[in-house]
Amino acid sequence: MKLLFIINPGSGNHELDLKDIITTYFNDKSVEIDLYELPEDCSLEKIKQKIEQAKADRVVAVGGDGTLKLVTECLLFQDTPIGIIPAGSANGMAKELGIPTDINEALAIVENGKPKKIHVVKLHDEICIHLSDLGFNAYLVKKFDTLPERGMWGYAKATWHALWNHKRMEVTLDIKGEKIQSKAAMVAIANATMYGTGLKINPDGKLDDDLFEVVLVKDYSYLEILKVWFTKLPFNPKKVEVFQASEATITSKYKAHFQVDGEYIGRVNTVEAKLLRDAISVII
Repeated sequence: MKLLFIINPGSGNHELDLKDIITTYFNDKSVEIDLYELPEDCSLEKIKQKIEQAKADRVVAVGGDGTLKLVTECLLFQDTPIGIIPAGSANGMAKELGIPTDINEALAIVENGKPKKIHVVKLHDEICIHLSDLGFNAYLVKKFDTLPERGMWGYAKATWHALWNHKRMEVTLDIKGEKIQSKAAMVAIANATMYGTGLKINPDGKLDDDLFEVVLVKDYSYLEILKVWFTKLPFNPKKVEVFQASEATITSKYKAHFQVDGEYIGRVNTVEAKLLRDAISVII
């Protein structure tokens, strides 16, 4: 077996020598490995060229959700399975799939695990493997990216700033021809169940069913989300509503902050979402 590792050197814990850990793990194994470190001027075309040239049996994303998203975009609707080594700050998709944060344990899954087909969501030109949203959380992501502190302390500071500075949106959801109008703190388009922090926004989400969820958070209801997380009780529909769809359009009266898989995209008025079934194969 040949494995190609796409390594993001800017991800997560800079104290770890990822190339050395991977090389050491496979030292006494009959597995061929190819290590490709993403350059600063990286483009999708460069990654695609490397994947085509390597002709590997499995391609492994070493980094956070952003790195996995890059690899996903290169292997959309192809048979080559994607492995995940969670080396980012949050690693939401790895948590979703039950992949351990211990690098050696994750490498064992890459080597011995089985491929599983999952869906992704297409949002205009963006591919969402995990979670995207309009409004409060996207504003928080934007603020978090500007702070020198990382980890939970930086996240707490960004949240406090966002709570004081972000205003509710006026949105229209178009789902199965039905239009829902509401004020909203945020609208999440959820392929998965929870954010990388562990906060469960979409308890009923599945990566391989034929639907994604649109989660309408009408107010700054983190307490409501925490209630669902800890008690397993359903959302209070006066505060949070969940809609299932294979296609949806979300429109904001004024331009709203927008993020996909933890990457801030910018401010938009409209997001069109469409499910892409069996789009990638992941190793679990």
